[in-house]
Amino acid sequence: MASKIKVCRIAALLVPIASLAQTSATTTQTLSAQISPIGKVSIPATVSLLSGSTFSAYTGTLLVSQRVRTTSSGSASITVTGSAEFTPAGGPTIASGALSYTCGSATLGTACSGAQTMSTSTQTPVLIVGSSACTGGGGACSSTDPNTVSLSFTLTNSPAYKTGSFSAHLTLVISAT
Repeated sequence: MASKIKVCRIAALLVPIASLAQTSATTTQTLSAQISPIGKVSIPATVSLLSGSTFSAYTGTLLVSQRVRTTSSGSASITVTGSAEFTPAGGPTIASGALSYTCGSATLGTACSGAQTMSTSTQTPVLIVGSSACTGGGGACSSTDPNTVSLSFTLTNSPAYKTGSFSAHLTLVISAT
């Protein structure tokens, strides 16, 4: 009797033990940043000065928005200058003292005090922010972002002015240390 031999094939998957083990590595990185004092100021593009009655002064308000960060021994300030006279000629002039302003309360810092006469040659004060101050974030910082101060302008209305539309340019500068 012939015997039948049954052949079974068994496939074996041999996986190296090393590939089943997980490996990991750790590394660290140090990040550094130099945080400096800084300031940013922004204003609307135009402000219209309006007069309520015959020969009463022209008035208008400018809202100045700022963001600032000062060092523990520094400060920040905002100043304004009449960078260009009213044009065309024949109307009011900044150099004659016809334009003045007062500062409203500030949400951070100390606004100017009393009436300020605008100048084309000298920067006049708007705001002073003390040391270790910052905008936004709460805690030691102001919780307001941006911070604001308003300028209320007064332009004399002289009968000597020619009629027409006149405009002047102002420059606001913020500096922080």
